[in-house]
Amino acid sequence: MSDDTELDDDRAPGEGGGEADDIRGQVLTYSAGFVLAAILTAASFAVVHSNYVYGPAIPVALVALAIAQMGVHLVFFLHVTSGPDNTNNVLALAFGVLIVGLVLIGSIWIMAHLDHDLMPAGMPAM
Repeated sequence: MSDDTELDDDRAPGEGGGEADDIRGQVLTYSAGFVLAAILTAASFAVVHSNYVYGPAIPVALVALAIAQMGVHLVFFLHVTSGPDNTNNVLALAFGVLIVGLVLIGSIWIMAHLDHDLMPAGMPAM
């Protein structure tokens, strides 16, 4: 077995080359992504509508399932991997996450200061 064949077997689902270049490989990759996304969606509904998870831990379980589903979408549908040809995609994703985080944290910070500085409910307006 040559070194090139061994490298083809060690590829992530979103990377090109090997089986993923033919139609059958692409259909299998997208089908696997769809099945995993559907399973994670069903698991989210099951967590909410059953008693499998302790009540106060339900939001944490939903966040974990949402992060897993984002990973499935990034790898199987958007083909964002850690390969050398995907450096720009990973950097763009990291920049987007940074901007969204800044907007969320800034919004929460502003709302907290507004809530602190607003007039108490019992005081009459002038």
